[in-house]
Amino acid sequence: MKKLLALLAFVSLALAQNKEMRLFIWSEYMDPAIIAAFEKQYGLKVRIELYESNEDMLAKLQAGGVSQYDVIVPSDFIIPSMVQLKLLQPLDKGKIPNLKNLDPKFANPPFDPGNKYSAAYQWGMSGIMYRKDKVKTPPDSWAVIFDPKQSGNYVLMDSIREMMGGALRYLGYSINTRDPKQVQAAGKLLLEAKKSKRAVGFEGGVGAKNRLVAGSATYAVVYNGDAIKAASENPNVAFVVPKEGAALFLDNMAIPAKAPNPDAAHKFINFILEPKIGAQLSNYNRYATPNKAALPFINKEDLKNPAIYPTGSVKAKLEFVLDLGKDARLYDEVWTQVKSR
Repeated sequence: MKKLLALLAFVSLALAQNKEMRLFIWSEYMDPAIIAAFEKQYGLKVRIELYESNEDMLAKLQAGGVSQYDVIVPSDFIIPSMVQLKLLQPLDKGKIPNLKNLDPKFANPPFDPGNKYSAAYQWGMSGIMYRKDKVKTPPDSWAVIFDPKQSGNYVLMDSIREMMGGALRYLGYSINTRDPKQVQAAGKLLLEAKKSKRAVGFEGGVGAKNRLVAGSATYAVVYNGDAIKAASENPNVAFVVPKEGAALFLDNMAIPAKAPNPDAAHKFINFILEPKIGAQLSNYNRYATPNKAALPFINKEDLKNPAIYPTGSVKAKLEFVLDLGKDARLYDEVWTQVKSR
């Protein structure tokens, strides 16, 4: 009898899992209307959990989340490490015909050749968000964060590669440098910025944006989409890419190695890559779409906005954050020192 009850419980659990899809994603990064449309079309319930950094997401997967979620949204540079750790399963491209909609430059990324494990979701950049009502001259440099002679308090981004990247670019170095002396110099600069009386702490995800909108900071290091979305609701805030340059990112959809419902995961990825759905996503998030077929449906004012689709001169100042393999420990060690002191 006990064996029969256990079997029935297992079958019930399996049936329940087949009727839901679990999404693990950055906060404020998905239009609820898209979720509702997906649920209606496929008769699935979507359960959503949120994270604020790639590091948080990776830690959760390593702690057992690899068997709890069906779709995750990691950034470009962390995918090689996830593959090496066996946290991702290869995509079944036969179930994702809409992969053909991706712009060719996003269809065979260097961090995941041939899109074996991932499909592009949104792309954007980091930079500085500021209060127009608190500054006389709009900022154009990382100096408003790293120069102690500057005024105005600020929020730092709690994301290792973007925040270290800002310090590196201010010093004239590449975001992807492997030179220990350069990484250590950036760490020293960042530690000084953290200890400054102008600093009001680190915030992950949308936290920095929220603090600036609330009026507790003059500057904040943020992602462009978060800033642009806030600016559409508050005329006192704006966004700029510093003249020294900043980090360019591509976020992607992937399926954990032990996802409970991989079939639903493939349906979801294919759904997001529909042209009109892809455009709806970017029109909501205010990030650029990697979906070439979605471009005709993007808001015209967003297509003309250089803070979303940067000009050639701005693009030239941006660097993709790359996987550094064993050299990533240089950044990890320096970041740990910055955060703990």
